[in-house]
Amino acid sequence: MIVDTTLCVGCQACVLACKAENDVPDGYCRDWIVEEVRGEFPGLQAEIRSERCNHCSHPPCVTACPTGASHVNEGGTILVTHDKCTGCKACISACPYDARFVHPNGYVDKCTFCLHRVQRGQLPACVEVCPTSCLHFGNLEDPASDVARLLRTRPWKVNQPETGCEPNVFFLTGRERHA
Repeated sequence: MIVDTTLCVGCQACVLACKAENDVPDGYCRDWIVEEVRGEFPGLQAEIRSERCNHCSHPPCVTACPTGASHVNEGGTILVTHDKCTGCKACISACPYDARFVHPNGYVDKCTFCLHRVQRGQLPACVEVCPTSCLHFGNLEDPASDVARLLRTRPWKVNQPETGCEPNVFFLTGRERHA
């Protein structure tokens, strides 16, 4: 997934669409908006971005899970099998992105990239509803995909690269990459 931080306005449409699509209980969320201000006045810079589980290539949440409930699905999406989850919170402690919560029904829940929609050929709910089209979803392995093209042509970053998790949510930070 890609979040274009030059277009995100923090409207929270993605958060509300996710809650509705995935029946997320009140007081919880699978995605959220972060507003970050850097610098000193008058040279301040603000960044607004939609965040969620980073579906890491090296997910510590999966290795921390004692029951195998947290697992890597075919295609790389990190999922939680609810009936295997004991709610022990080991995965929550292991996640450097604070992207999980204990559902009131006792299992850990998180973003699934709306896998149920993707399997039907649809986009995740957050991507589909975004009014500024700042969210992009696709296959990084396909060089012709929108997400692969954007990462080749635009400056980007990931959250907390120092963790070694290799997150798969990318944040575009500028307009064009200059050669």
